[in-house]
Amino acid sequence: MQYEPIKRSLGSFLSEKVFLRKLFYCFLDLLLLRSWHVRRALTSFAGNYPGEASVLDAGAGFGQYTWRMSRLNRKWHIRAVDISEEHIEDCRKFFDAAGLSHRVSCGKADLTELSDTESYDLILCVDVMEHIENDIRVFQNFYRALTAGGQLIISTPSDPAGSGGNHRHGGSIVDEHVRDGYGRQEISEKLDGAGFRNISISYTYGIPGKISWRLSMKYPVGMLNLSRLFYIILPFYYMLIIPFAFILNTFDLCIRHRKGTGLLVLAQK
Repeated sequence: MQYEPIKRSLGSFLSEKVFLRKLFYCFLDLLLLRSWHVRRALTSFAGNYPGEASVLDAGAGFGQYTWRMSRLNRKWHIRAVDISEEHIEDCRKFFDAAGLSHRVSCGKADLTELSDTESYDLILCVDVMEHIENDIRVFQNFYRALTAGGQLIISTPSDPAGSGGNHRHGGSIVDEHVRDGYGRQEISEKLDGAGFRNISISYTYGIPGKISWRLSMKYPVGMLNLSRLFYIILPFYYMLIIPFAFILNTFDLCIRHRKGTGLLVLAQK
């Protein structure tokens, strides 16, 4: 089972429909547990930067976090980059149509070749590092790109098998990952080696989160991989499970987990 074909279908449908794309962002914010954890981290950062700030969304994808940050503080200038030209073109069209091109820019970029120096107060990197083999170089690039005291926020699967991605258990729902996930010590050592300090790592997707993920993502994606006819059923399915997912996500956000299938990592230059 794979996400990418479904992502491409949704991107094609939503690319030039501003209202539908905003509605889609709201849906992702409500349903995806990682969004809950990332939102809390972004809100905390925003408290220290009430004025202007320069932000990099490193691996913007659909642009949902770029959109959220643009609304979190209207003085922030945000650079959204992704290795996918298709994602970037869709984001560029949306932010232009939404009247945000004066403070949101979009461009194609390979994070292993990021060459910015002391350019950003915040770098956000969500569900990206598990796709990149040369992660040490990316961490070094992030460190160089941040201003003094700048913040790095990473959301990524934990080791083992974040997002259910362990190939040893009958195939992966995310076949494009180059690693199953990070151990806390592993990613801490790599960030420390790149020069970061004040590294904080917490587990996400504990027991409530794993149940929510199965209901809200694994089962629907599995159905859509079987047949596109399930697009017709999907709205009714989500009407039933969203209240349960909301409760489970709330518990996952509030509980301090001893282990989980996700990591939220904060680090400072």
